[in-house]
Amino acid sequence: MLGNLGTNLKDALKKLAGKTVIDRVAVEELVKDLQRALLQSDVNVKQVMQLSQTIKKRSLDEEPPKGVTAREHVLKIVYEELVHLVGGKVDVQLGRQTILMAGLQGSGKTTTTAKIARYFKKKGLRVGVICADTFRPGAYTQIKTLCDRVQVNCFGNPKETDARKIVAEGLQHLKDEVIIVDTQGRHALEDELIQEIIDLNEMTHATHRWLVLDAALGQQAREQARRFHEAVQIDGVIITKMDGTAKGGGALSAVAETGAGIVFVGAGETIEDLEWFDPDSFISRLLGMGDLKALAEKVQESINEEDIDVNAMLSGKFTLRDMYKQLEAVNKMGPLKQVLSMLPLGGMEVPEGAIEVTSTKMERYRIIMDSMTSTEMDDPTVMNGSRVQRIAMGAGATLEEVRELIKYYKMMKRTFKNLKGGEKGMQRLMKKFGRFS
Repeated sequence: MLGNLGTNLKDALKKLAGKTVIDRVAVEELVKDLQRALLQSDVNVKQVMQLSQTIKKRSLDEEPPKGVTAREHVLKIVYEELVHLVGGKVDVQLGRQTILMAGLQGSGKTTTTAKIARYFKKKGLRVGVICADTFRPGAYTQIKTLCDRVQVNCFGNPKETDARKIVAEGLQHLKDEVIIVDTQGRHALEDELIQEIIDLNEMTHATHRWLVLDAALGQQAREQARRFHEAVQIDGVIITKMDGTAKGGGALSAVAETGAGIVFVGAGETIEDLEWFDPDSFISRLLGMGDLKALAEKVQESINEEDIDVNAMLSGKFTLRDMYKQLEAVNKMGPLKQVLSMLPLGGMEVPEGAIEVTSTKMERYRIIMDSMTSTEMDDPTVMNGSRVQRIAMGAGATLEEVRELIKYYKMMKRTFKNLKGGEKGMQRLMKKFGRFS
């Protein structure tokens, strides 16, 4: 998520790490690099200026704590101020509540509603969804299909055009602990849309009013946030499509318009692709410090312990058999790029080729490996030209595909071995930040 911003921020910090002296000149250069990175990602100009001035003042005025170098202290200040920029942590209560979803058409509101329903369902609560979107054709069918997939109750009436009537009936019909109301969205902010959501907020006595914003909106996100907040007092924001090429800074800075924090971020199209937003973890991953807590939670939710041996992965001493087993396990956790963002890599970049394994390519690799002998699977160094030719014929593959698999295996082995060194270095620094106990 926010790949370009993360890369630019890490580049700025790398330049700082290369300085022999952290003086006013070094701090001013860092601040300029940070300003450039944030502005290019559509973060609001006023917020960028405030942030950079605070970082500059603190870096020049504050004395580093005992045992912390000037360089580490400045990095800590950058980290803290970026966390402050994206707002405070929003605690999601696990009890009886009604959530009103707001947002324009195309923001991903309906899919996000289903994702949130799944989130509460996984926490052991009874969840019901009301489809109050009478504007978009097929809205009820979409949300009903998604709700059925996660075994959540869904109420709606595609023949009714008055959302107020649907919600009133839905509140009578559903007896669940968590009720989520998916409201209609329009192509643009309109008075009719705003009035309807005001009425629905009053009818439902909503516990929460969450605004869904598309990460690609840019500066337009600010106006949306302002209008919806004026109407119903938004108390949480959900940013969608954070896995795409969107700059994302506009949506992040729009949060300031509501005075509320970010509740969740959506980073994929499947119903599982929703993460509770922790500002500390988010900025940590953005700066390349990883998020081992989130990684542990994702591992616990997605796979069994015997599915993956992290020590083997990081040691680089794994076979083709190990590689495929681990890739299958990681595939259950979501995109490999997202998983790797949770590892504390510092400024190290993971080769792009190491994270571009599609499900189709995974299947081809499996077929190729099925044609290998046990010796070849356990000791890839025995591979020679005749073995490659035999494997290709047995798998119905080309010689290039077999060589690509072997090349990929070697790159993965080298990559994960390198990650181990990066992890130790960043853990030492993060202990000083108080990120690890």
